Amino acid sequence: MLKIYILEDELNIVRYLWSILENIPYVTLLGHSTEIGKGRSDIEQMMPDVILSDIQLKDGLSLELLASLNLDVNIIFITAYDQYAIEALNLGAIGYLVKPIEPVQLTEIMEKCYRRSNDFKFNQTQLQIAEHHIKHPSKARKIALKTFEFTQIVDVDDILYCFSDKGYTTFFLKEGVSLMVSKVIKHYEAMLADTQFIRCHQSYLINSLYIHKYYKDGQIEMKDGKMIPVSSRKRETIIQFIDGLC
Repeated sequence: MLKIYILEDELNIVRYLWSILENIPYVTLLGHSTEIGKGRSDIEQMMPDVILSDIQLKDGLSLELLASLNLDVNIIFITAYDQYAIEALNLGAIGYLVKPIEPVQLTEIMEKCYRRSNDFKFNQTQLQIAEHHIKHPSKARKIALKTFEFTQIVDVDDILYCFSDKGYTTFFLKEGVSLMVSKVIKHYEAMLADTQFIRCHQSYLINSLYIHKYYKDGQIEMKDGKMIPVSSRKRETIIQFIDGLC
């Protein structure tokens, strides 16, 4: 959301701007001031993303206030005069609107501000990721487990849990198969997706697909009947994960 603050000493113009802005879905109106002193206090406290400001207010020029602010903020000047245009643009103003302001002009410049915002960039990134997965569905992920005698390619979804002991990690797979490799469990914790695999104990990394029960005394029962301890500092993580399934 774009957080907007208005600095304008004509209340009828404030109401007019407000009526336009409140109909823009990604805009949040923080407030307004008719005075530079109150405006400074509000702006420093509310931290808006966009300031809509007249240049000539009754108690002075807003240019001086806005030049002194140490904020990352989009400034849009609204004025009946254009003699301050160059000075306003030198302040890095994103827009300079001359009264009377057309709704289309204001909406377009809000869109420009929104496209520069982190929220917009994040939403666009998430959309691109979702579109990529729709167009290119991921294949079953695999991992190579190198034992003393051979290297076996294993589907990640076939791993029930991993157990670490003395620098070795044993993978317990579906259908009762187990494989021991000479790498520590932390190596595999970094490789396996943290949305599916949970480090519930110093010695155990479990596949959440195969959790059968969680006991209040701090144990997890896997679907193969194996009871796995949950360390005290990991219990909250496990409870939050399980609550998320409800």
